[in-house]
Amino acid sequence: MKTNSSNLLLTVPTGPLKISELPPNGVGTSGESIHLSLVIPTYKERDNIKNVVNILSQLLDESIPENYELIVVDDDSPDRTWEIAQSLTTEYPQLRVMRRQQERGLSSAVIRGWQAANGSVLGVIDGDLQHPPEVLTQLLRSVDQGADLAVASRHVDGGGVSSWSVVRRILSRGAQLLGLVILPGVLGRVSDPMSGYFMVRRSAIANATLNPVGYKILLEVIGRGKVGQVAEVGYVFCERKEGESKVTWKQYIDYIHHLVRLRLSTGRVGRLSKKVNFPVGRFLRFGLVGLSGVFVDLTVFYLLRTVIHLGLTRSTILSAGVAIINNFLWNDLWTFSDISQRQRDRHQRFKRFLKFSVICLAGVILQVLIINFLYNVLGINQFVGKIIAIAVATVWNFWINLKLSWRVTDVK
Repeated sequence: MKTNSSNLLLTVPTGPLKISELPPNGVGTSGESIHLSLVIPTYKERDNIKNVVNILSQLLDESIPENYELIVVDDDSPDRTWEIAQSLTTEYPQLRVMRRQQERGLSSAVIRGWQAANGSVLGVIDGDLQHPPEVLTQLLRSVDQGADLAVASRHVDGGGVSSWSVVRRILSRGAQLLGLVILPGVLGRVSDPMSGYFMVRRSAIANATLNPVGYKILLEVIGRGKVGQVAEVGYVFCERKEGESKVTWKQYIDYIHHLVRLRLSTGRVGRLSKKVNFPVGRFLRFGLVGLSGVFVDLTVFYLLRTVIHLGLTRSTILSAGVAIINNFLWNDLWTFSDISQRQRDRHQRFKRFLKFSVICLAGVILQVLIINFLYNVLGINQFVGKIIAIAVATVWNFWINLKLSWRVTDVK
């Protein structure tokens, strides 16, 4: 592997979260592809990063000397973790550093690191020493022996947690059971689907467009990759010694969100989407959001008319406005979250909201025209006409919003 003649930061990849089949620039000293690329996602880990890099380098120098690379992907930490890591590249020639300023999130950080990686085997390990580094060699041995995916698990022989509270243990197991109910074909393949410590062959996930939510990237790898043989290695999860824990309730919410999205995109709905070339899963989410908007519209309308005693026209306009805001927020956070996460700037979000509002207004006009045509010209029952008009307007709103409001563009 080439040593770092300079300590320049890696360019952050853009576009879809897809791993190329061939490494971008990976050759070792023997002229063969680099064997292992290990990504270390970080955020506010300046107290840990030097120790992590030192331990991992010593370990891998013994097992696969000069045939690996460590890639630190830092989400622009306010404690300048990326700067500390960058200063270590002269001492550790296998170390590369990426500083992300436009995106956030552990899962996408891992994938961006893999996109810049040169290895035939791609791995991930936490940057806080909660994942015992010595397990790396066992994971690598499992891949070398034929596994497409090797997962460090807390729930097999040799695994466990050091000092978790009862509540956290229950939440972890509960999340696993919930996953087995929602997505048995994916979570049934591993004992610890929430593990963030694993290795996967590049070939097993090459060309698959990944779409992770939150922290649990392993779900995405199994659900969307072409993973054949799976191996598990037991490890004991350790509490961090330096820095602060990042475990929050949001992680569990993101996990459920991820399960549902994978279910919709990889199950029967996903297969139907590919067959008819229409994003059925996304459309169903859009429809559910629309139903919530109807409830919000009616509730606000009722309160304005009966509690505040506002006029009919103003009540109609205000309640519709609140419903549009409700629908936009949920669509931005859920229906089109994979797109909006790449355009997080306030200006970009406001621009999406304006587009969404105009398109929805056009949808209302379309609905009025359709129901008048069906009722006044064709003589169809007004309520049947209303249902048809709503259905057409919903498809209109979804398709135009997909093409315009949540358009995938790299806005600078």
